[in-house]
Amino acid sequence: MGSKVISSAKEFYNILRSFQDEESNKPCIYEEDIQMLKINGDRIPVLNVYCGKQPVFVCEKAVPKIIKPEDQQMCETSTCTDSDDDDDDADDDTLQRELGPQPLTIMKARQLLSWYTLSQNANVSGVDNNPALHPLWVRCDMSDPARTTWFGAETVCMGSKVSGVKLYSVTCKGSTVDKKSLITLDELKQEHKKRHPPSSMTIKGSARFSLFGSTVVEKTMIESQSSVTVDFKWSHVESVLETPPLSSTATLNIKVSSGDMRSPMYEMYRELEFLQTLADGLRTGETEWREPLESKSAVNLTKAFLEELQGTAKTLPDQAPKTTEPTKKNTETDTPIFNSFLERGDLDFVEQLWVRMRRSVTSYQDIGDCLKLVTEALRYGDIKPWIHRDSNSSLSKLILQSYHQQIDHVSLTGVTPVHMLLEMGLDKMRKDYINYLIGEELTTLNHLCYYLSTEVELQEQVIRLRKLHHLLEIIVTCSTFLGLPYDRLFLLTQSCLQHYKASPYNEEHEFKLQIKPALISHFYQKEQPVVWEAEVSSGHGPREVRTSIQLSDRPLVDHVIFETDYPNETVNGDSEDCAFFSTMVCCSLVNFA
Repeated sequence: MGSKVISSAKEFYNILRSFQDEESNKPCIYEEDIQMLKINGDRIPVLNVYCGKQPVFVCEKAVPKIIKPEDQQMCETSTCTDSDDDDDDADDDTLQRELGPQPLTIMKARQLLSWYTLSQNANVSGVDNNPALHPLWVRCDMSDPARTTWFGAETVCMGSKVSGVKLYSVTCKGSTVDKKSLITLDELKQEHKKRHPPSSMTIKGSARFSLFGSTVVEKTMIESQSSVTVDFKWSHVESVLETPPLSSTATLNIKVSSGDMRSPMYEMYRELEFLQTLADGLRTGETEWREPLESKSAVNLTKAFLEELQGTAKTLPDQAPKTTEPTKKNTETDTPIFNSFLERGDLDFVEQLWVRMRRSVTSYQDIGDCLKLVTEALRYGDIKPWIHRDSNSSLSKLILQSYHQQIDHVSLTGVTPVHMLLEMGLDKMRKDYINYLIGEELTTLNHLCYYLSTEVELQEQVIRLRKLHHLLEIIVTCSTFLGLPYDRLFLLTQSCLQHYKASPYNEEHEFKLQIKPALISHFYQKEQPVVWEAEVSSGHGPREVRTSIQLSDRPLVDHVIFETDYPNETVNGDSEDCAFFSTMVCCSLVNFA
């Protein structure tokens, strides 16, 4: 019997070891009904505290393979083709998404953990001194009295040798509004002592609050995919669900999605979207034109603009940019911060033309006709417009040539007009962003070189402009809705600039920022946390063991259905009583003698 168990442990080890060495992260099927995944621990909320970003094995019940009746008959008489397998895999993936992850039985989970532990123990007869495996976590079906949802195992190493294993169990309770039914700190300490009779224990607290979920922020009418949460950590916990003290360490987690209609950046976002439309048209050859924001046609607007300039030909250059009516069309509904910081009053001729065209063009023909009117006016000396000294667009260069009555011939056919208009927009919007960032003293031109470079091709310039826009969305959100002081905004700006120099554009990325709790105390002190945790620990280094309780406004486990003590429609709604799900994680240390 013992040799059979050891043989099974060795076989299980070999499979895990082979899976660990593979570069592919595709699921692996074991014993037909068990699916093994290799993922980072932070992807599973309840494991994040214990595993972080390190890779872990996750074992769960495999989704039954879909076999259609006609497929079954064919497979009985012939060999199935690769295309058949691909179709089955696609069906299985669809079923997996619909069903969600599925748990194994408690007995099977215990068996897998025992094999994992035995295979790591060099003192067990017949087992070699095997290299350490990734931690193993198994989804459980809560069928035991303790209502276990996860079992886990993690190797403890002394140098390169495995000296023991930490065994974890995660138990859960359905949500309740009855605070008296929640575990107390004394009970948590006693639970820890059952497994570890320590000489000393420490207890730490942590909590997460959603700042955009608070009453103060909701009054600003922010409703989007953006989120700002804050994580607190502190020592000397005195009671369950206590408010984090002002001595806590606090970290903001900032994720901002562009395009919120109530954002101060919304008008800039619409402008950027038009610019992106032009860039996509150049790249793919197809353009989806949006409804114009102006009732007049692009050609008529351009003609009126040129006539206005001709009528004021004797106006001093520094007075010319006053004709910016189109940019102020929505001033009654724009937010003060947009008018104050992001809208400039020094738009030159090319920028004013861009403003009119981006609000009115609906075809490539419109762009070509408008630019033809402008180049003819320049060629015949009808206008002498002023432009910024550092303008880089092709039209700006023609204007400079017109000062000397030497204009190059430009063939406004094909994609040339679109290329010219895209350059105009890039030039204008870069200056808009510089105006805000430099004006608020959040960075310097040297730090913006990557984002302002015109040496790279146009598509890359657009990508870098989108990064700069997203950076501003983040800064303006934290400035306007959180009221963060200058030093925090400056640090956040530098962090975002550094991140986007090396990373692709990604609105799902969470930016981190350390702050003092006092800066946001009015947001969280009267609110309920989305997650609150107390953790008792003893021991040091790799031999440290922990017992924790996590209270959350939603389940931290996604493979079982939880019971509640009240109707679902009242869950964390307008009721003053906030409901919490309880999740306890216990750890035992097994030493290999």
